[in-house]
Amino acid sequence: MTYETVIGVEVHAQLRTKSKMFCGCATTFGASANSQTCPVCLGLPGSLPVINRMAVEMAARAGLALNCTITANNQFARKNYFYPDLPKGYQISQYESPICQHGWIKIAGAEGTKRVRIRRAHLEEDAGKNVHETGTGGSRVDLNRAGTPLLEIVTEPDMQSADEVVSYLKGLRDILMYLEVCDGNMEEGNFRCEPNLSLRPVGQKEFGTKVELKNINSFKYVKDAVEYEIKRQTKVLRDGGRIYQETRLWNFERGETAVMRSKEEAHDYRYFPDPDLVPLKLEQAWVDGCRSSLPELPAVRMRRFVEKYGLPEYDGGVLTASRAMADYFEACVSQFNQPKTVSNWVMGELTRELNNSGTDIAASPVSPERLVDLLQMVDKGTISLKVARELFPELYTSGKSPEQIVQEKGLTQVSDEGALGTIIDEVLAKSPAQVAQFKEGKQQVLGFLVGQVMKASGGKANPGKVNALLRTKLVDSRTGLDA
Repeated sequence: MTYETVIGVEVHAQLRTKSKMFCGCATTFGASANSQTCPVCLGLPGSLPVINRMAVEMAARAGLALNCTITANNQFARKNYFYPDLPKGYQISQYESPICQHGWIKIAGAEGTKRVRIRRAHLEEDAGKNVHETGTGGSRVDLNRAGTPLLEIVTEPDMQSADEVVSYLKGLRDILMYLEVCDGNMEEGNFRCEPNLSLRPVGQKEFGTKVELKNINSFKYVKDAVEYEIKRQTKVLRDGGRIYQETRLWNFERGETAVMRSKEEAHDYRYFPDPDLVPLKLEQAWVDGCRSSLPELPAVRMRRFVEKYGLPEYDGGVLTASRAMADYFEACVSQFNQPKTVSNWVMGELTRELNNSGTDIAASPVSPERLVDLLQMVDKGTISLKVARELFPELYTSGKSPEQIVQEKGLTQVSDEGALGTIIDEVLAKSPAQVAQFKEGKQQVLGFLVGQVMKASGGKANPGKVNALLRTKLVDSRTGLDA
């Protein structure tokens, strides 16, 4: 029997607030264990939660960017379960009235662009973190994350492959990062994704039994885990077995999933309205204000880059994947109106140095102004393109201007026709065989002669002028050297 895959995805995006969802404790990553806690996030008796206004605003802006309807009357609920990292014995979340509903996002599907529907996006607080220490026979609990604001974004089961899941996650992450509501750091757990996957016979309308995948902290592992699970479920079904509703952990070292626990249903959590939090009403004027604050989003900006700057779609996609990179590119183009040249340098030399040093482009030691200075020196013929590429690593690390580096190293390009003419005459005098070949019509020998001039000048000669001057000194195959 042939099966088709049905996939929905849950994402927990940590919101970039300075304080937690219901108290004033900091959300700084990497602080010493249990140093960012208080009676509220520890769930001590008598403590009362207060809603973080900035978290609500960030959630609303994210929902609007995802084409969601913003719920006017919000209600927070208690999601009850016991686990060591949940000190209250319940998690404050939203159940019946999530802040965002019925949205969508476009992704690249197998047959072109497709729309993935967003069922809901709701606010909730994070739990703490269990730290399992090998060799001690025990575990510790760090409650610094307890109470950190999360936006849980749930799709409809609209995806059919690992590639579509990755495309959705990358698109969603780009949007959230453009809005500056989430930093998208998967390794630190600030953007956690949990695919829900099931198989069914082709043509069947009813869904199969779904399995939730956890412990995935990179797009590569998302692809690997989903592809593995599709193969695993296909084999189980074809062998006459049964798929159980469960949560499975991805083991990247073994390249396989393993059972974590049976999957709970909503009724197992005994949701009920949190009596300590009154309903939250969002006025339409406030929602409209959030909408007006939205920046130009990645897909729209990419299309504008292609149409306005004449860039290939590949360039537009790379440059607009990061808001900081798109801003950097446009800052350069506003001063040096050669978009494709700027694009090549930003995606090439600059990105390579940023990757090597582990630096985000927002903190690039080469400012747009410095890069433009370098490109203008090439454009004016002050230095060659080859020299510019060779000195770029020093420009990146030294903090010096391109002009200063060129002067210190004596890299200024020779463009004076008199000086170049002397070098060319010497090269031609030493290359009678190549001159004769040129006279016989072998135009390709011109490249050899250009190379010899460049070598004789120590690489400082202006290649364009060398080429032009050589042609004026060499006549066609009928007349030989020009008198």
